[in-house]
Amino acid sequence: MDITLLTFAFIVFVTVVTPGPTVLLALTNGSRFGMRRAGIGMLGAAVSDLVLIAAAAVGLGAVLATSAFWFGVVKWLGVAYLAWLGLQLLRSAGEFGAGTGCSRSEAENGAGSSRRIFQKCFLVAVTNPKGYLFFAAFLPQFIDSARPLTGQYVKLALLFVLIDLVTMGAYAALGAHAVRFLRQSGAIWLERGSGAVLLVLAGTLAMYRRANA
Repeated sequence: MDITLLTFAFIVFVTVVTPGPTVLLALTNGSRFGMRRAGIGMLGAAVSDLVLIAAAAVGLGAVLATSAFWFGVVKWLGVAYLAWLGLQLLRSAGEFGAGTGCSRSEAENGAGSSRRIFQKCFLVAVTNPKGYLFFAAFLPQFIDSARPLTGQYVKLALLFVLIDLVTMGAYAALGAHAVRFLRQSGAIWLERGSGAVLLVLAGTLAMYRRANA
């Protein structure tokens, strides 16, 4: 791996290891549902990474950077979704089912299904305009315009997804192991704490403005 890719990998690691919506969902999914279902959510987040990188490659990040309307549409969708997820966790009763990490109420309403977990982790990233702007500004710094672009974007995308999956896996494992040692009240506060952070992130996103706004 050359110095450019090493630099890229280091910056990506620092970026993704900082607790954000996707790693918080990995943590709570690991504690609620165990590693297998948390892995489904991680795949959803990984797919969203590929969507964001593809969008940056075709110039959609630049559209959001210059269009106040479309930036606002994506931003407020992201704010609403993050706030909804945060409120859901704040209302959690922390009722973990034996062996599965899934509460009875979640099993009944389908919130713990693989499809719902995948959708949550995918949507929480793909509705965040900061992701589009980040990749639009970040990726070109590691692209050599004199060489074919597609292969370079694919290489950077795969490296980013690999680092993101490893990081989310660590958070999910932390959640899955921590819940074994928590009493009922501890499980409740783990989820409510994550919900509170998601609400803070929703508020931060609501105040976020384009650089040229």
